[in-house]
Amino acid sequence: MVRKLLFTLAILTFGLLTPILEISSTHVFNPDWPGHARLHNLWQLITHSMIALYLGWMVWRQNRLREACLFALLVTTGFLAAHFLSPLYGGTMKHSDGSELVWAGINSAVIVMVLATTILGWLFVTTKRDILQKGSKA
Repeated sequence: MVRKLLFTLAILTFGLLTPILEISSTHVFNPDWPGHARLHNLWQLITHSMIALYLGWMVWRQNRLREACLFALLVTTGFLAAHFLSPLYGGTMKHSDGSELVWAGINSAVIVMVLATTILGWLFVTTKRDILQKGSKA
C-alpha cells in the first residue's frame, strides 16, 4: 500500500500539480506566448494528465506497479532532459515577467521532478516483476 501511495504522489506532480500551475496567465493564458505555443502546452498538460490517470488505474486496479513506474519515468525524465538541454534551444524556467519560483537557488519544478523521478526509480528497481506478483499486493 505504501508503494502505491508513493507512486500516486509521484505521478500527481505531472498529472495534477503541473496543470494546476500552468493553466494560468503564466502559461496557457499568457498573452506574450504565441497561440501555437499555448496550444502545444495545453496538449502536453492534457496528455500528461490522461497518462497519469491510466497509470493510476494500472497500479490501483491492475497491480502493475513496476510497469507503471517505467512509463511514468518517461514523463519525469523527459522534463528533466528538456530542462538540462534548455541552453541548446533557448529554453528557460523563468516566466515571461522574469520571475522564477526557486528554493535554495534551484527551480522548484526541477526539485519536485527530481524527487518524483527518484521515487519512481526506487520503486521500479525495488519492485519485483509484476508478472511474479500477480495476485499479491504491491
